[in-house]
Amino acid sequence: MSAPDQATTSAADMAGAFGQVPITITVSVGRARPAVRDLLRLRRDAVLTLDRRVEDPVDLYVGDRLIARGELTELDGDQAGQLAVRLTEVADLKEGL
Repeated sequence: MSAPDQATTSAADMAGAFGQVPITITVSVGRARPAVRDLLRLRRDAVLTLDRRVEDPVDLYVGDRLIARGELTELDGDQAGQLAVRLTEVADLKEGL
C-alpha cells in the first residue's frame, strides 16, 4: 500500500480490521503530589487530597494519549452501584483534545 493510500484509510476500515482487539482505557480522577515523608505516613483511612474537585471532569487515556473527558456516574437497574463514565468530550483521533 502506498503512502497516500495509507493516509486515506478510514476509521471504518480500521474498526473492521482491529475492531475485536481489546484495549485498556485508564480513567484519571486526579493527581496528588505528597512529599515522600507524607507518603510514608499513609495508613488505612488516611485522606489523600487530589488536584480536582468532585464536579470536575475525569480524563480517559489509552496509553499516554488523552482520548476523552467525562463525568463519573453510577449505573441503574441490574448494574446498580457500577461506576461508569458519561463522555462529555471526545478527541479527534488525528488532532487530540
